[in-house]
Amino acid sequence: MAIGNSTLQSCFQEQLRLKAQVRLLEYRVKQQQVKIVQLLQEKEIQYSDTGDENSVIDLGEKRQYADCAEIYNDGHKRSGFYKMKPLQSPSEFLAYCDMSEGGGWTVFQRRSDGSQKFDRVWADYEQGFGNFVSTNGEYWLGNKNLHYLTNQGNYTLRIDLSDFEGERRFAQYKSFRVTDEESSYQLSCGEYSGTAGDSLTGGFHPEVKWWADHRGMKFSTRDRDNDNYEGNCAEEETAGWWFNRCHSSNLNGVYYKGPYTAKTDNGIVWYTWHGWWYSLKSVVMKGQSLRPVLSPAAGTVHATRGKVQGKGSPDGQTSLSGFSNSQQGQEQYLSGPKT
Repeated sequence: MAIGNSTLQSCFQEQLRLKAQVRLLEYRVKQQQVKIVQLLQEKEIQYSDTGDENSVIDLGEKRQYADCAEIYNDGHKRSGFYKMKPLQSPSEFLAYCDMSEGGGWTVFQRRSDGSQKFDRVWADYEQGFGNFVSTNGEYWLGNKNLHYLTNQGNYTLRIDLSDFEGERRFAQYKSFRVTDEESSYQLSCGEYSGTAGDSLTGGFHPEVKWWADHRGMKFSTRDRDNDNYEGNCAEEETAGWWFNRCHSSNLNGVYYKGPYTAKTDNGIVWYTWHGWWYSLKSVVMKGQSLRPVLSPAAGTVHATRGKVQGKGSPDGQTSLSGFSNSQQGQEQYLSGPKT
């Protein structure tokens, strides 16, 4: 049976029409895919942002979380203040959870604008103080809470720093722990990594560890002197900190805007980056649990510059010269600690 030219022409036109429809549908599908990707990206930004001005996030009373790592592992990816109750803590408290850089970081200290006074007595540092509502609010979580947090697993300490020139550095330490009140909240931490230099354990030169290493130091305030200095470091440096004799780091110092002049080097100091006489713009100190933390409420386990003047060695002589600071690339001369 012969097929007429008109029929062939009709089939050909129908084929062209269908192909055009397919191309149109493919175009629309691609448009939808692009839109989906954009929506997913926007959603990810929402979950990873630093929250609103009031960034307290209420998860209800379904369960209690031991720290920010548990909160993160339970699917809550937005940064903000959350309630938590470490395993041995008698009560719950608010802490800021930083869900960036792997998520689950419990922030226990923040400096951002000098709005909070950090020259405080022992009781204030023990209980905690500051702004526990605003995203960038300054606060100290409290030595008791810090002990309860770090005593329940293997924690990593990360310190994020920024200066007034817009640069950022960080320091990270393994095996971070703070002991209890009976031992005056003694500091313990392990191996360093990062870009800011090791100002917490005096790792920038072996000859300065005896005065620049903050490991093993008890916490000191102006009314509770636990340092290795004949005077009172906390009183002179106007801050509470794990002072040795006195410090190569003091992140609770006075909030000056960059280079400063004072009777003592009492600014927000991280020596291996900017020396003693430059006060940093912002600091965030935070801990992240690396080993599983068992939460009884849930019944589950989650893994989670030129010459720098020092403070005088015991014999009054320079203790070290010709030292090259790897962070600043300049020779420096350290004349030692306070005695």
